[in-house]
Amino acid sequence: MNTLLNIIWMIFGGLLFAIEYVLASLTLMITIIGIPFGLQTLKLAQVALWPFGTDINYSGGFPSGCFADIMNVIWWFFGGLAIALTHLLWGVILCITIIGIPFGKQNFKLMRLALFPFGKSIS
Repeated sequence: MNTLLNIIWMIFGGLLFAIEYVLASLTLMITIIGIPFGLQTLKLAQVALWPFGTDINYSGGFPSGCFADIMNVIWWFFGGLAIALTHLLWGVILCITIIGIPFGKQNFKLMRLALFPFGKSIS
């Protein structure tokens, strides 16, 4: 079932989400300072490409601890909030229809990851 939902997700926008995240990641990785943020957008691209059956572990991962919290605050102000609000908007729009609820829930998963991606791992 996850495979079918992922294929439908990719056809109706998931592939575009993933391409946007990869392009943003490559843009961020041009500078040395942007590399950690580019790695986090690659994490978002991975989940945006194949969200059904993908779990986000809220412990572990690099960086962790205080450094992850500092990086999350920087991320939040310089793009994370805008990305999260976009996923919130799409999640609400998709949840209006009954058939869109599973896809809206995946946007909410991406929203939570987009708010604070540092210190989280994808499995």
